[in-house]
Amino acid sequence: MRRCSLLALGITVSVLSGCKPDDVVQPHTVAQTSRADLADVSDPTPSTIALEHLTSLAGPGPVAAEITTFDRVSQRLFVANATFRTMDVYDMKDPAAPGKLATIDLSSFGSSVNSVAAYGGVVAVAVQGPLKTDAGTIVFYRATTLQQVSSVTVGALPDMVAFTPDGKTVLVANEGEPNDAYTIDPEGSVSVIDIHNINAPLARTASFVRYNGKEDDLRAAGIRIFGPNASAAQDFEPEYITTDASGRTAYVTLQENNAIAIVDLASASVQQVVSLGYKDHSVVPLDVSDRDGPGNGPAINIRTWPVPLFGMYQPDGIASYTVGGRTYLVTANEGDSRSWAGFTEDVRVSALPHPLNPNIFTNTACGGSCTSNARLGRLTVTSTMGLNPETNQYDALYAFGGRSFSIWDENGNQVWDSGAEFEQRTTSLSMVNFNADEEGNDPDNRSDNKGPEPEGVAVARLGAKTFAFVGLERVGGIMVYDVTSPTSPSFVTYANTRNGATGDRAPEGIVFVPAVDSPNKHPLLVVGNEASGSVAVFQIVLQ
Repeated sequence: MRRCSLLALGITVSVLSGCKPDDVVQPHTVAQTSRADLADVSDPTPSTIALEHLTSLAGPGPVAAEITTFDRVSQRLFVANATFRTMDVYDMKDPAAPGKLATIDLSSFGSSVNSVAAYGGVVAVAVQGPLKTDAGTIVFYRATTLQQVSSVTVGALPDMVAFTPDGKTVLVANEGEPNDAYTIDPEGSVSVIDIHNINAPLARTASFVRYNGKEDDLRAAGIRIFGPNASAAQDFEPEYITTDASGRTAYVTLQENNAIAIVDLASASVQQVVSLGYKDHSVVPLDVSDRDGPGNGPAINIRTWPVPLFGMYQPDGIASYTVGGRTYLVTANEGDSRSWAGFTEDVRVSALPHPLNPNIFTNTACGGSCTSNARLGRLTVTSTMGLNPETNQYDALYAFGGRSFSIWDENGNQVWDSGAEFEQRTTSLSMVNFNADEEGNDPDNRSDNKGPEPEGVAVARLGAKTFAFVGLERVGGIMVYDVTSPTSPSFVTYANTRNGATGDRAPEGIVFVPAVDSPNKHPLLVVGNEASGSVAVFQIVLQ
């Protein structure tokens, strides 16, 4: 596996760091920064844990409840509804029966409500512009009065918003996606917002612009830059943010680029861009086809391939925790492609624009024609990698996503990966078929494209142990692992409140509420489900 960084390029951008808001309380709720370090370590250390489903809240409609946040001051839950351009507010004093208090209309600010975060009675909402290529807005509210306090302009397509652990600064991942024709491609960036005076927040931008002209060096370091005519700053698309325990360093997933940016928050400058490398599927098995069974039908066929077949990790969600004074990063390796009218990279192996190298992708290696439905032909890969320019043949194949979650050290070196465990553990489910889509229940439907598709992740410190919660977007449910030892995590449990084509489907945002903040004094897990538009509330049972 190849993992490279660009520290030697020494590229920095000066941005003002943040100050303390006027009503911040002591930090306990940590879900907004995707960190476990500030949870109440006075909790008893469990031998194991279980997830008890308390309730699921129906949203105003499907595709409407991606991201949630909990505010300990008001004991309220805030839900971003992207489709309806609203934010729903729930009273969480009884977590088993939350009461809806209000729906706040944010349509005057833009075309989609993408993210929400809360800290100490302040709620920050990310709204993309009227066109997604326009500048976006962060709107601030008081959690108790629901009064709008202020707003500030940020970069194009603000996709995720988070508070730093001390509440002094708000961070925004501005994804900067192109328009459908790929004629407008905004720069990706990270906004750093000083909220010392919440009535007049001050936003500065950590830009990637000084990487422009370094594209060949970036590619040589294993970082994907491939948009048509795109500079590095245009091609980088920040997706999700976490920080270290000190709140001095942010780690930002650049999903399409298969990389992580490391940002110094004191100077608000990008210190490194780290390639995450590739998963070798001659070693790690996966199910590559939705038509590899009898009669060209479905089948569970999780296996390795003795050919150059690699998975790009391409994480969406990222969280962090500390062990022995060192920061470790936890990523949900979803995978994502660029598929626009003006440019698309995803294609089935059987439909690649150039042939596979017959000396590498032999019938012997594949057990038949490599491009048949029962072999690699149905697998979705990128057309932008693996092509030998001299022979005009593909010498290697690169699929989207790792179908796993990974743990990395603070320098971006992988220390552990769950391999094929998600697919292997979901082969026999009572509530859904293997690798089913989030909208239907057809078996094996997603094997050809990212499998179970892990997307969101949260970490929780419970006593002396740390647990990771990973949401599987397609098949649904939450995988739970004990990650106390970063190099040897262990599976704990799996909870799925889906029921075939109904129930909670497509978990995305995952919020951990420690017992010290929880309304019922038990730790909670709150999950926003994109496809069903519902919010699931779990109680974490210590055993």
